Amino acid sequence: MADNLLIVESPSKAKTLKKYLGKDFEILASYGHVRGLVRKDGSVDVDHDFAMKYQIIAKNAKHVDAIISAVKAAQNVYLATDPDREGEAISWHLLEILKGKKVLDQKLVKRVVFHEITETAVKAAVANPRDVDNHLVNAQQARSALDYLVGFNLSPLLWRKVRSGLSAGRVQSPALRLICEREKEIRAFVAQEYWTVHLDSHKGKTKFSARLNEWRGKKLEQFDIPNEAEQASILKALEGQPAAVSHVEKKRKSRNPTAPFTTSTMQQEAVRKLGMTTDRTMRTAQQLYEGIALGDGTTGLITYMRTDSVALANEAVTEIRDYIAATFDAESLPANPPVYKSKAKNAQEAHEAIRPTSISRTPESVKAYLSAEQFKLYEMIWKRTLASQMSPAKFDTTSVDISVGEAVFRATGQVLVFAGFLAVYEEDVDDAEDDDNAKLPPLEAGESLPVDQLSGEQHFTQPPPRFSEASLVKALEEFGIGRPSTYASIISTLKDREYVILDKKRFSPTDTGEVVNKFLTDHFAQYVDYQFTSKLEDKLDEISNGERDWIPVMEEFWGGFSQQVEEKKALKRSEVTHEALDEACPKCGKGLTIRLGKRGRFVGCTGYPECDYTRDMNETAESAEQKAEEAVQVIEDRVCPNDGGQLVVKTGRYGKFIGCANYPKCKHIEPLEKPKDTGVSCPTCKAGMLIERKSRYGKLFYSCNTYPKCTYATWNPPIAETCPNCQWPVLTLKTTKRRGLEKVCPQKECGYSVVVKTPEQIAAEAVE
Repeated sequence: MADNLLIVESPSKAKTLKKYLGKDFEILASYGHVRGLVRKDGSVDVDHDFAMKYQIIAKNAKHVDAIISAVKAAQNVYLATDPDREGEAISWHLLEILKGKKVLDQKLVKRVVFHEITETAVKAAVANPRDVDNHLVNAQQARSALDYLVGFNLSPLLWRKVRSGLSAGRVQSPALRLICEREKEIRAFVAQEYWTVHLDSHKGKTKFSARLNEWRGKKLEQFDIPNEAEQASILKALEGQPAAVSHVEKKRKSRNPTAPFTTSTMQQEAVRKLGMTTDRTMRTAQQLYEGIALGDGTTGLITYMRTDSVALANEAVTEIRDYIAATFDAESLPANPPVYKSKAKNAQEAHEAIRPTSISRTPESVKAYLSAEQFKLYEMIWKRTLASQMSPAKFDTTSVDISVGEAVFRATGQVLVFAGFLAVYEEDVDDAEDDDNAKLPPLEAGESLPVDQLSGEQHFTQPPPRFSEASLVKALEEFGIGRPSTYASIISTLKDREYVILDKKRFSPTDTGEVVNKFLTDHFAQYVDYQFTSKLEDKLDEISNGERDWIPVMEEFWGGFSQQVEEKKALKRSEVTHEALDEACPKCGKGLTIRLGKRGRFVGCTGYPECDYTRDMNETAESAEQKAEEAVQVIEDRVCPNDGGQLVVKTGRYGKFIGCANYPKCKHIEPLEKPKDTGVSCPTCKAGMLIERKSRYGKLFYSCNTYPKCTYATWNPPIAETCPNCQWPVLTLKTTKRRGLEKVCPQKECGYSVVVKTPEQIAAEAVE
């Protein structure tokens, strides 16, 4: 047994680290978290400084036992869990477990942190260990306690007031609010018409188009041409007027490269460029970080993938600049390295942006060792990092004003004259509008131009787009909801709880999601408020920096939150799931409400059950009435056997059936198709006959027509023959591939069967 024990989170790192550290080190993995809060009420003791009750996670118990055994034999123990709050907390939990087992006597226990799995970084970390950072641990403790208290108090309230199985979370709830509020904006949006006027012209063989920019001395705004009549009057006034260039402006513009990836920007770009989900992106990045088996052994390809920082280590910048100088022309290398500043308020948890561990390890050189997804993500990270240290791109832009009578049209063009960083990488954006990069011919002020065509184009304003995964991640970051490392789990939780659906790569709230959001915004507005959530994240950051104590933060939160939870327990379910409409029931005149049912939201009468009026959410009273009239099919020659009412054909969740028109007073129902009588008496009650029926899934079965008085049923067709073995009055017909058609006794304990037709006979009959 080696004297030195190094404990990491993931077993996939172990081989790589063993290669770097040699035989003097044993490497063991914790397999992620080792302890969690006991999943029952009271695990966070709010009356005693929020003391927490932990238990070892069952699936990792054997790994904890292996670590305890290895610690007993080791002299030095190095806790090398991930370099963030969660990793720090895992190290602390391991330390607490080892202290509890009393196996640390006279042993050196230290924390080591590395942000990339390379030989240099790992050996440097082991050579410079530190103690576990209690500030980071306290911040993670506070986060866990907050999430627990919100979940264990709000979720049961949702179960009672809305529907069982629902949950509310400290960060998932504000994220749901973002999606629901965007949906409200879309529904409330009213499209507005506007027009644009265009001039088509040419010079030589080059055709181009210009847009009306000024009319009668006034610069045009979006809605200054509101309708077709207005644009027609402008076109008429310009008819036959000559065109001439009135002004030409040329400028040289530069575009700077974007910063290296943070967790958030990597997730956004992977969604846009690669079509990967945020969850898949993080899992793939984890694989690249932990190490890939290359020809010369397992190597970590990227630095740690959970980071707010956009900074690069000096050694990395030097290597990247050397690569640019050797690969590109001299102009592609800026005189001084570009420096980027993080937009995050507290980007202290990770020292670097996400970058390749070596820029000389090109995507093509490692492609053979990577899966398709690993390669695409590595290539994107490699290109973004390289581009971030290259020179700006340069464009020549031209703006031309063309006068036609009292109008001034403007044409713009842009030509790339130096690619710079764009030779390597260009960032994608959500919902981008097309830039006007038209090619313009050389034009001079004062020259005349032909008017090929003057035309108007109709437009309508568009509602704001629904969130994609990329734009939702961006919004979460802007509002300070959660941390970059939690964005993927926030999105997964919303989808798993069926609060949102992803349709055409855009999020829409479900009916359940909208009801949950309404409940939380109506009754717990403070706790789904974006600013409140952001400020709480700031406080957690301050705890991790040692600027604030975690217990006062918990006391401040719990005081108001617990009081509010107690107050809301008195709410009636109808106050949460019903939303009043300013509309009377067309059937009885009472008020209508929007309600949440098993199959989503619908409009229903407050007079239920006396009044059964309902309609779909997207229907009006008139369309619902027309649909109901068309759907009702009266059974002319029969009346209800219960109350003599009219029988009608209705549609239920399992299809059409016959029911009484006086429902819900009379609940008589029967199948639409009259069951086929087999002519065989029921062997159980002897009073009824066996009839052919269909299950809700369309499968045939045979049961007594006196049901529910008699519940006898069989899947196989019955025949009126007595079993010669047990004397049961009915046999059934059964077909199998092996024996063909046979008569079988339905009594399992009997076991009687006899072949009627063999498989060969059945096949021969089918051919005939």
